[in-house]
Amino acid sequence: MKKVLIMLLIAFGVMLMAETKPEYVLRFNTVAAPGQPQVKAMEKFAEIVEELSGGKIKVEVYHSGQLGDQKTALLAVMRGDLEMTSDAAPSWFADLGGMPEFGVFGAAYVFKDLDHMYRVMSSKMVQELFDKLAKKTNLRVLDTWYLGTRELNLTKKAGPVRRPEDLKGIKLRMPNNKAFLDMGRALGAKPTPMGFGEVYLALKTGTIDGQDNPLPTDLAAKFVEVTHYIILTDHQIGMINPVINEKLWQSMPEEYRVYIKKAMEVARYYMNYIVLEQEAKLLKLFKEKYGMEIIVPDKEAFIKHAKEYYSQPEFDKLWGKGMYEKIQSM
Repeated sequence: MKKVLIMLLIAFGVMLMAETKPEYVLRFNTVAAPGQPQVKAMEKFAEIVEELSGGKIKVEVYHSGQLGDQKTALLAVMRGDLEMTSDAAPSWFADLGGMPEFGVFGAAYVFKDLDHMYRVMSSKMVQELFDKLAKKTNLRVLDTWYLGTRELNLTKKAGPVRRPEDLKGIKLRMPNNKAFLDMGRALGAKPTPMGFGEVYLALKTGTIDGQDNPLPTDLAAKFVEVTHYIILTDHQIGMINPVINEKLWQSMPEEYRVYIKKAMEVARYYMNYIVLEQEAKLLKLFKEKYGMEIIVPDKEAFIKHAKEYYSQPEFDKLWGKGMYEKIQSM
């Protein structure tokens, strides 16, 4: 009798294991470090989607660029060599996706605030662009997460910056794509393309004079250890657009796609809350713990400089006539 009971227990255990064996294992990559809100949101997404699917969808989170930097990972998702990355954004869609019209969403001061950004990114116009992107590149945009408001972060050698002319000759690190490099020029700096993983050492050695990122990123990536100034330019409402391989997405049962979208929504609010809370508290920490100098610049001068830069004819050709102003007025 005991032997039969043991055999039944073993059989029951095997059945349970079989029931929870995932049908999909999704590798989800980012260059962000473990402490960053982006990684926490990805982990929350993994937790929720596994719970909703009853274990049928398992998400493995890879941080710190373990499966590639921003560009490499995006290309891998396009090819189907990687399932997901959270490092996608409009500037990358313009650069790698061959859709220059996306570049406008990464322009300096195109969005007035977070609510404005979400009104635009959830509009019919942008959703149609996302569908076009999926057909053209195999990148299916799943959501829009608030990465934070980008501020200038400079070394002591760079000196204080209050107006665009103060950035003349300043080597400002930018991700290596056209939209970001144009943003650096729109601010008045000399943009220097560089991968995220190289930035800390480049700041420490003086290879670059500064970088721009949301405040939570400055802390998590430890840029605050090798810089001296935070310039509150508020020049971009930063976002990321988590993507999945389109062929994989279309192959999934509809209910699984619903689970993923719902889990993305939970992760979005989770990340947005963390970022907003950190942004409200970090300036005091930067000043008191790291001895950083916080500068409130002439923001209107930066807005004017950016508008003049983007008024060049090339941007109407890339984005569509008057698109920069159209988005600002939405």
